[in-house]
Amino acid sequence: MYLYNSLSHKKELFQPNSPDVVKMYTCGPTVYHYAHIGNLRTYIMEDVLEKSLRYLGYNVMRVMNITDVGHLASDADTGEDKMLKGAKRENKSVMEIAQYYTDAFFADCEKLNIKKPDIIQPATGCIPEFIRIVEGLLEKGYAYFAGGNVYFDTSKLDKYYVFNDHDEENLAIGVREGVEEDTNKRNKNDFVLWFTKSKFEDQALKWDSPWGVGYPGWHIECSGISMKYLGEDLDIHCGGIDNAFPHHTNEIAQSESFLGHKWCNYWFHVHHLNTDDGKMSKSKGEFLTVSLLQEKGYDPMAYRFFCLQSHYRRNLVFSWENLDNAVVAYEKLISKIAILKDGGNVDAEVFSALRERFIGALNGDLNTSLAITAVYDVLKAKTSDATKLAALKDFDTVLSLNLIQAAEALQIKQEEESAVSSDPEIDVLVQARSDAKKAKNYAEADRIRDELKAKGIEIIDTPQGAKWRRV
Repeated sequence: MYLYNSLSHKKELFQPNSPDVVKMYTCGPTVYHYAHIGNLRTYIMEDVLEKSLRYLGYNVMRVMNITDVGHLASDADTGEDKMLKGAKRENKSVMEIAQYYTDAFFADCEKLNIKKPDIIQPATGCIPEFIRIVEGLLEKGYAYFAGGNVYFDTSKLDKYYVFNDHDEENLAIGVREGVEEDTNKRNKNDFVLWFTKSKFEDQALKWDSPWGVGYPGWHIECSGISMKYLGEDLDIHCGGIDNAFPHHTNEIAQSESFLGHKWCNYWFHVHHLNTDDGKMSKSKGEFLTVSLLQEKGYDPMAYRFFCLQSHYRRNLVFSWENLDNAVVAYEKLISKIAILKDGGNVDAEVFSALRERFIGALNGDLNTSLAITAVYDVLKAKTSDATKLAALKDFDTVLSLNLIQAAEALQIKQEEESAVSSDPEIDVLVQARSDAKKAKNYAEADRIRDELKAKGIEIIDTPQGAKWRRV
């Protein structure tokens, strides 16, 4: 399997550290609000990666954090804590906010057939691990204490910008409009490992530490949680492309400085879901959620299909028109599967050839667009329906598009609709009942209904008019 490694900027043959298990870490949500569909694109593609690895025979251990403390509004480690912001917005405690939006996140994941990670760890449950790493970085000279906070000293690194080749002078200092620069930093790209002082003193969650009562910085979370459950070496680290700098850059800096060796071999970054106005963001006011899509009549599987039609390393443009096109394509696909007849023998040779095409798509840097094409290749293949259904069921263990379930549901619906009969004598009575209802002669309408019922006829009122079937 070849995967694009953001660290080397090229596709590399995937070779895990151990043949026994693939250690996979994915950055989880900051649970201060609902996840929007742009966030969920990343989790969909990470889900496909995990299922692909399992499909190819790997044993995978996947860990995800839940950020319920320490993620500030600015990547420069300044500004208001996002969790505190959510608590103020809804007049709840920080932990109530965290639990509510954690549950909401996994409810969305379930709707999109995103598998739960093997281990899910809120940051608030690993404070001792964070403190241990910060102590180690101080002892090794990679961190310093200033103004009540502990900072990582980026000047001690031979190379800090591991994901790009930007000159230090040309990079933004990370201070945004309305946010004051942290004058305690020795270098502009230093970042906070542990806070005891900040611009706001009403931080809800604080813990004792060797440096005073405080709370961890955002970046230390993933290093600590990963090391706790996956040890000192990591095979794959996943996240959105916007996490590459500074979050993942800082993770590498602090983890490798603490451990004294390379930490993670492969970095898997999913690119943005954009709108016509640019990157989708919670800060822009109303944002699109899975629940909102459902309210508008969209099946979450149509959104998953929409995402899989594009490569994870390309920005995907969302519009209602693009989503509608995906809906039409998904429904046509399900209709084609629904006409396949179960039963008979599977042609093992044809099945193997179809499967090889599908595996080729996964092995080529997780090319889900080609994987979808492999699904259509199954439908076009000159083979038995049993072989096609077996291949589609096999592929869907990775794609998770409910291909077989949706087709079976459509078959049932079509059978129910086909049970609606036609008979001139009955048609006359049904029409007479409709005419009576229009004339508000409900007694006559009920009489005709009872007469039809006695004949074993059920009337079905639809927006297109009354239909009937024998029961």
